[in-house]
Amino acid sequence: MPSTTGRFLDRLARVPSGRNFFNQYAAGNKHNVIRRRNLQLYFGEVERFSPKTLLLGEAPGYQGSRLTGVPFMSEDILLSGVQPLSMFGQKKGYRKTKEFTRVHKEPTATIVWSTLAQFRFVPLLWSAFPFHPFQPGRVQSNRAPNQREVELGKDFFQELMDIFRIKNVVAVGNVAHQTLAAVGMETVKLRHPSHGGKTEFVRGLARLRQQSKGAYSRSG
Repeated sequence: MPSTTGRFLDRLARVPSGRNFFNQYAAGNKHNVIRRRNLQLYFGEVERFSPKTLLLGEAPGYQGSRLTGVPFMSEDILLSGVQPLSMFGQKKGYRKTKEFTRVHKEPTATIVWSTLAQFRFVPLLWSAFPFHPFQPGRVQSNRAPNQREVELGKDFFQELMDIFRIKNVVAVGNVAHQTLAAVGMETVKLRHPSHGGKTEFVRGLARLRQQSKGAYSRSG
């Protein structure tokens, strides 16, 4: 598994940033070296739980994965850790880049990881588009990925599914749901936790934990 994820990280690093998106893993950037290392550590931690479920989001946010390299992850959680799951934290080798001085928090990351900790549930997390899309001329902003970006992201999430032998996929938000449908996968869609969606997201994840795996299994 380590060598397989290493090749996956190399593929991520070879994608150059675009005019309106930033590849937080791209080669040639000292901060991205730290982010790739964070992602490698995350993959190693998730492997311990033998995840069968992938939660697929839309794209990294400018206060979250764009800074940390870990899906649905803020610097605050990355450094302090998720104690109920014994994951993350500086003692495990996770590092903040020196790109910005302050330690960033992100509402979506806080909701997702507090919910996963509550349910003692550790799925694999990823995004339909793995790089940070931003508004033209505003690098510290978010936007939904466009169709071409989603096409670029498909191979990455499908490769991760094979690496981790994922059997169940759950879409978090509309873009992720549309992406999965485009590759022939009928999945349950969770409400994205941002913009007032916390309650529905938590309820949806709770329902999924009570359902049989076949209700949201991989197909196509």
